[in-house]
Amino acid sequence: MGDPLKKKILLVDDDFDFRFQQKTGLEAAGFEVIEAEGETEAATVLSEQTFDMAIVDLMMEQSDGGFTLCYTMKRDFPDMPVILVSGVNSEHGFNFDASSNAERSWIKAD
Repeated sequence: MGDPLKKKILLVDDDFDFRFQQKTGLEAAGFEVIEAEGETEAATVLSEQTFDMAIVDLMMEQSDGGFTLCYTMKRDFPDMPVILVSGVNSEHGFNFDASSNAERSWIKAD
């Protein structure tokens, strides 16, 4: 069981190297980090634990799995900040932004 005084972050990404780098930095900053390799594992972890924040990759098991996971997280845990991260750009067929109210209304991340 982790330190109850540490803020707990769920880190969801299918890229081991990204998770390793982020976890290392976040733990050095004093956070407790729990990892999940994708949406399915994240759903299981979320049913067993609570988190102070989540960091979620956009493309994992499903090409837009991060959007779906963010939606579910914000529905079930509306006060939990969710950061959506991605190296995806328009070259991968995704062209999105969160600069307008319309875009922010369907991107359920902070």
